[in-house]
Amino acid sequence: MTLGDLRRVETETRLPARCERFYRRERRSVPAARDFAAAVLDEWDARVRRDDVLLCVSELATNALLHGVPPGRGFRLFVLRADDGGVRVEVHDSGDGHPATRAPGDEAESGRGLLLVSALADDWGVGERDPGKSVWCSFRPLPVHHLGR
Repeated sequence: MTLGDLRRVETETRLPARCERFYRRERRSVPAARDFAAAVLDEWDARVRRDDVLLCVSELATNALLHGVPPGRGFRLFVLRADDGGVRVEVHDSGDGHPATRAPGDEAESGRGLLLVSALADDWGVGERDPGKSVWCSFRPLPVHHLGR
């Protein structure tokens, strides 16, 4: 086997820079989305704050189920790898409305998911779709530390 053959095999077995999966409107979709994102990050050997990414996946998936997915529909999770090694997570749903963060002093027992996302992610936002919206967050790559230097 030549070096070119090895490179081709390595490239063919790696996941693409854009992975996606559809989830139905059901409670088990949140852990399934988190597991899918974890598997993608592992396969990419992504140098990002893994726990923060997975928590944000859970929060965005939960928000989609509670507020953005009408009965009989679902949401789509995208995990995208940037050229610099960073990661972007997007959750697309078909619901109306524009999500917003809730103030920390608010007495409500829920509604702080986007506050967590805004605190953990390096950036986040909301885009429009027809129908619905896309809520995304992104994470810069962690610096590579060289031992012994």
